[in-house]
Amino acid sequence: MLLLIQYTLIFASVLLLVALGGCLSEHSGVINIGLEGIMVMGALGGALVLKFISPEKPAIVIIVLVILASILTGMLFSMLLAVAAINFKADQTLAGTALNLLGTASAVVIVRAINMSENPDNVSSTVSYIATKKAFLVRIGGFEFNWFMVIALAGLVLTYILLYKTKFGLRLMACGEHPQAADSVGINVYRMRCIGVLLSGMLGGLGGIVYITAGVSEWKFENGVAGFGFLALAVMIFGQWKPLNIGLAALLFGLFRALSNVYTGFPTLMALNLPSTFYNMLPYIISLIVLAFTSKKSRAPKAEGIPYDKGQR
Repeated sequence: MLLLIQYTLIFASVLLLVALGGCLSEHSGVINIGLEGIMVMGALGGALVLKFISPEKPAIVIIVLVILASILTGMLFSMLLAVAAINFKADQTLAGTALNLLGTASAVVIVRAINMSENPDNVSSTVSYIATKKAFLVRIGGFEFNWFMVIALAGLVLTYILLYKTKFGLRLMACGEHPQAADSVGINVYRMRCIGVLLSGMLGGLGGIVYITAGVSEWKFENGVAGFGFLALAVMIFGQWKPLNIGLAALLFGLFRALSNVYTGFPTLMALNLPSTFYNMLPYIISLIVLAFTSKKSRAPKAEGIPYDKGQR
C-alpha cells in the first residue's frame, strides 16, 4: 500500500505540474498541445545536469541546478510556440503538434551526439543518473519521499494565488476570455499571452524531469514521456481549468497510472488475471471515458486558440 501511495503521489506530481502549465497557457488564450515535447526537452535539460554534475555536491545544489536546467530548457523550447502562435498567428494545434515531434527528435539527436563524443561506439539515446538521483530522495520508514512532491504542491498553491489573488492573474485570464476588452483598458495582450506560454514551458519542463526520474535511474529519450503531456491535458480539462480541481484530478489519474507499477502486490488485482498492458493503458482509457462524459459541460476560456488581432473588435 505504501508503494501505491508513493507512486500515486509522484505521478500525480508530474500531471499536476504539466496540467497547471497548460492551464496558465490556455487562460492567456493559447492552446498548448506541445506539452509532450516541452516535457521531453525539460527532462533532457535536467537529465544532462544529473549526468555531468558531481554526486559529491550537496544535495540542495544538485536539486536547484536540475530544477533550473529543466525550467530554462522548457521555457526556451516553449518560445517556439509563442513565436508561431502569437507573432505569426499560426494554427496553435498544428504548432503544438510540431513541438511534440521536434522535442523527442531533438532530444534523441542531442543525447546520441553526447554519447558518441564520449564513446564513438555508443549510439544510444540513454542518459544515466544513478548516483545523483539520490539527492531528490529521502526514505522515511518504508516510504520513499521525493522532493518533487513538495515542489508540485508549492506549484499548485502559487498558481492558485497567481490566478485569483493577483492583478497579473486577472489580466492573464482577461486575455483568454476577451482580449479586445483587455486591450481597451491598456493590457498588452501579446505580452500576457507570451508570458502564459513561457509559464507553461516552465512547469512542463519541470514535469518532464519529475517523470523520467520517477522510478528509474536512466532514461532512453526515444521513449519520450509516454503520452503524459496529453494525459495532463485531460487532467486540465477534467479539472475545468481550475487549479484546485486540477490537483484532485491529478491524484485520480496518478492513482490509475500507479496501478501499472504495483498491481502485482495486490492479490485481488492479480486474481483478475488481466495482462500488465491493461494496467498501462488504464489511465488513458479512463481519460477517454472521463472526457466523453464531461466535455459537454467543459467551459474553456472563450478566446483560447483564437489568434489575437488588435484591429478586430
